[in-house]
Amino acid sequence: MKKQDKKTEEKIINAEGKTLGRVASEIAFLLMGKTRASFERHIYSGLKVKVINASKIKITVKKLEEIYHTRYSGYRGGLRILKGTETVEKKGLKELIKLAVYHMLPGNKLRKEMMKNLKIED
Repeated sequence: MKKQDKKTEEKIINAEGKTLGRVASEIAFLLMGKTRASFERHIYSGLKVKVINASKIKITVKKLEEIYHTRYSGYRGGLRILKGTETVEKKGLKELIKLAVYHMLPGNKLRKEMMKNLKIED
């Protein structure tokens, strides 16, 4: 396996007025590196992505109530189901974007490295 040259390119995405799913899929596409000609599934070749205006994302109250994610402590009975409204109150819209992108990335060993290259700002 040959070493990939790390270029410090950074893509800036303005999330103002866009919906959660569309922003998340655009970010995931860039983090995976599918825009590059040198794309290989087993080597990380994606860009660094910076999201600005995350707090101005377009999402309705009804959609926030429909969105949920789970947290598991590892103990019996330790599964917690959290609604989107709870997450926004505690951690903000940045956390919802982060979770949406995380679940759109492939579930392999490169996911953690891809998520390190994501920066989200309000």
